[in-house]
This record gives sequence, structure tokens and C-alpha cells, in this order.
Amino acid sequence: MGMFELRELSKEYKRGGRVFNAVNRVSLSVEPGDFISVTGRSGSGKTTLLNMGAGLLTPTRGSVFFEGKDIYTLGDKEISFLRNEKIGYVPQGQSLLSNFTVFDNVCIPWFLFKREGHVEGRAFILLEKVGISHLASSYPKELSGGEMRRAAIARALINNPRLLIADEPTGDLDVETTAEIMRLFSRIAQEGTAILIVTHELDTLDHGNKTYSMDAGNLVPHTA
Repeated sequence: MGMFELRELSKEYKRGGRVFNAVNRVSLSVEPGDFISVTGRSGSGKTTLLNMGAGLLTPTRGSVFFEGKDIYTLGDKEISFLRNEKIGYVPQGQSLLSNFTVFDNVCIPWFLFKREGHVEGRAFILLEKVGISHLASSYPKELSGGEMRRAAIARALINNPRLLIADEPTGDLDVETTAEIMRLFSRIAQEGTAILIVTHELDTLDHGNKTYSMDAGNLVPHTA
């Protein structure tokens, strides 16, 4: 069994009186250090798949295993703690809190559950890692799109997760910034944190060690 595993995962919705599968019996195994990219057009089921994998959306059928445990057998508090402790999540678009500084945004996940020790040193190390330590005291409105995305990645890493999930992390960025973000993900994967991203940009595929395509809820290995 992989560190993180999706087994026959499906999500059904009703539209116009008809049932359709946004995600259709998807299975995927992720190991430490993997960098997995999933491509597909808007509406293909990519975000639905990520949200189920992150424990944010209950599947209609199938299971999500993390370190051998089916996360959907856990209670709400247990699944929230597992997600906070083990899974970093970078959502689509701008997700920073506007009334918090960059530094405070990065620290937020640390304080959601009681922990021993101090977070300040790790927060500064992560801001250096993503290249925006000079913006620690700035507010989101003062940042570019790429800088906000880097801050969101640092926030997702603050609790040292084993898996980082990112939904369209370069969707609103220019070509140069996209390449920088993908190189950052590559370095994170090389250090042992598994990366799972979804994207509609085919030029990002060179950075991953496993690539898949999603179409109408079905996941298949990517072919050039």
C-alpha cells in the first residue's frame, strides 16, 4: 500500500434529473518524494478529485487511505487533525487572509491545533525557502500573484506535511513565474514531501515524475 492511496474513488452528482460521475472509479498511489501532475480541461473532475483526496469532500464510493488508514472512517475532528498535520493544501486562486501579514498567514495552520514548541523560526525558514522572506511583514494586497502563491505554499508546509496537494497552482501566473513555482515543487519533492497537483497547463509536465490526464471523471496515465 502506498503512503497515500485512492481506491476506486467516485463522486456522483445529479444534473437535470440525470446522474453523472464527476469522478469515476479513480485509483492512484502516491509514495514519499513523488511529484504527480494531473492535467485536464476545466470540468474534467480534477478539483473534485483533489478535494476528496484531501478529506474535504466525501466520496460517493471508494476509499482514501493515508498511511494505511481509511480517512473517511475517522470522525470530523480526527480527519481535520490528520489534514492539518499530514496534508498541506494549496487551493486555487488567492487564499491568504487580507488582514494578516504574510508571516502570520504562514503560521495560521500551526495554531489550529495545540502544539508544543514555537513556530516563528520555521515560518522564517519556509519564507526563505520560497524566496519571499523580505515580504514577511507585508500584507497580501502588496504582493504579486506569484508572491501570494509562494506564501500559500509556505503556509501549506508549516506543519511539515508528508503530502502537498495543489489545485491549479500556476493557473493565473505568467510563464516565468510558473516555471519558478514548478522548480520549487521539484525541490520540495526531492526533499521527501510528495507533491500532487492538478493543472491544465501541459508545459508543467516536465517537472513531475508521474503524469496523468483526466477526462470526464476518468484518470489515465498521460501519453505525449
